[in-house]
Amino acid sequence: MVNKRFLVIVGLLLSVLDPARAELPPLIPREILFGNPERTAPRISPDGTQLAYLAPDQGVLNVWVRTIGKTDDHPVTKERHRGLRNYFWAQNGKYVLYAQDKDGDEDFHIYAATPQGDEIRDLTPIAKVRAELVAVDPAFPDDVLIALNDRDPKFHDVHRLNVISGERKLIAQNTGDVSDWAADSKFIVRAAVAALPDGGLQLRLRDSAESEWRPVITWTSDDSMGARLYGFSPNDKGVYVASSLGTDTARLLEVDAHSGDTRVLSEDPQADVEDVLVHPTRHQVQAAQFIKQRSDWKVLDESIKDDFAAIRKLAEGDFQVISRDTQDQNWLISFTLDTGPVKFYAYERAAKKGTFLFSNQPKLEGLNLAKMKPVSIQARDGFQLISYLTLPVGLESKDLPLVLLVHGGPWGRDTWGYNASHQWLANRGYAVLSVNYRGSTGFGKKFVNAGDREWGRHMQNDLTDAVQWAIKEGIANPKKVAIMGGSYGGYATLAGLAFTPDLYACGVDIVGPSNLITLLQSFPPYWETGRKMFYKRVGDPEKDADFLQSRSPLFSADKIKAPLLIGHGANDPRVKQAEADRIFEALKEKHQPVEYIVFADEGHGFNRPENRMKFNAAAEAFLAKYLGGRCEPAADSEKVDIRS
Repeated sequence: MVNKRFLVIVGLLLSVLDPARAELPPLIPREILFGNPERTAPRISPDGTQLAYLAPDQGVLNVWVRTIGKTDDHPVTKERHRGLRNYFWAQNGKYVLYAQDKDGDEDFHIYAATPQGDEIRDLTPIAKVRAELVAVDPAFPDDVLIALNDRDPKFHDVHRLNVISGERKLIAQNTGDVSDWAADSKFIVRAAVAALPDGGLQLRLRDSAESEWRPVITWTSDDSMGARLYGFSPNDKGVYVASSLGTDTARLLEVDAHSGDTRVLSEDPQADVEDVLVHPTRHQVQAAQFIKQRSDWKVLDESIKDDFAAIRKLAEGDFQVISRDTQDQNWLISFTLDTGPVKFYAYERAAKKGTFLFSNQPKLEGLNLAKMKPVSIQARDGFQLISYLTLPVGLESKDLPLVLLVHGGPWGRDTWGYNASHQWLANRGYAVLSVNYRGSTGFGKKFVNAGDREWGRHMQNDLTDAVQWAIKEGIANPKKVAIMGGSYGGYATLAGLAFTPDLYACGVDIVGPSNLITLLQSFPPYWETGRKMFYKRVGDPEKDADFLQSRSPLFSADKIKAPLLIGHGANDPRVKQAEADRIFEALKEKHQPVEYIVFADEGHGFNRPENRMKFNAAAEAFLAKYLGGRCEPAADSEKVDIRS
């Protein structure tokens, strides 16, 4: 535990040595920012009588359950090493089902725990097999549909699993190209999305479990990023999909199951459909979400129009309906702000009334947190880059050290809201900028496709242009810019240091690949259906070896001169540890300043809060050394072995 008196003395010394720093709020402990949430992810039971949520038990996130209206909260799972992230109610209400892997290997099993906490069973006890949820349905309360790659590690087949007996039955066999499935109202798998050799996708339907599959929609690679299957519409008349065919942005469509005709349900000319709200028993899409700078819901079902109006008045921030009971009378709502914790409310539809449940991190309440400002930055070729800027509280937004925080994927995006890393870095005195560079999703196919084969070039140029914008605006000190990110963000960090060596003062790479050739050759087997998409959008390691080598930071390691901190998980199935080992060894051979931390019990990212705080303590000291920001001294529990 860090001595509070020591921190006060440090703060007083800083105020004497640097008057500008004295204007910053007190240091927010990393424990508050990166420790476990106190309670989060509530889910209401199908009958509306019980509430489940995630909360620490003996320091590890577990599922807890309480009877609504009572205070009989108790843990029902018994994880003691790796915290849980994903769980859901069995539709019979007799079990809480959750997914868990081992030390980040992503071979998830599905477990069943009774709400009383007296029994836990592994429903998929097969070694080296990854289980994925396909569907639940109140009409079949004792069953779930899951996908398993037990027959072939490259492909997932669909099984019907009885959560009471544990018996499972194969009901849909993968032909070797299916990446997604959907079941109709009779719990028959009748829709599938298959990967095509050119990197495109195809929607296939069948009329019964015995019928042949037939193609209904074919998306070329230009439209594949916007394609998504949401499930069957009421009475199985059609399926809901997202599609950008004929438009730039992905629209919400209903596709007739027999004729293949499409009907547009919702669209936005500036943003792809991001999510949908589906009725729990009627399977009707009731609202569609679009995100440009902030979240926007478009109501499609008049029966919930007044509910959405009432919900918007409950609290500030962007909201999400996260759980509903089977009778559809009780909803759970989350509200996300940029300057505070996520707040959860119980909403009663009959009364149009909401009741505050809890926030995920109440210790954030009352802290002087920084606002996240959406900004649009123009790239050199005219693309508008929707970005998010967080400035330190109490400091003039001028000539600040800047941390460019790059999102992973790259086929994902940054969004507005509370971001622990933004708050952490801003509190230490840095301006923080996150950029939706080309290739990011959500902004239409022209924007995402502009990232094809542009790793290390135009995608990297967007990040460079964003830094130059911050410098030109007078926000950033050009000699004190860091680049930091995980996964693709880790790659962008390495690429930034290698390909624009004079731009950055230092970099922090978390689970990033250094060699695109070996990255593409070492994917986990269950990514096989996405392989052609990667080859189309990144490069083919056999046909494009020279091209990929030119875009791989490892082969330009001799150009790196800024200090680098690397963090990796030993069990990472997506970006193997060898990717980090090689860049570390190359920099050591060139006598470049590099620090390297490996966590033996992590995979693609740092799940355990102990590891997050260890790495962030090291990163904080690293950034303070090279950018000059504030630093909370590492506690004994945060000390970690750093190779250098």
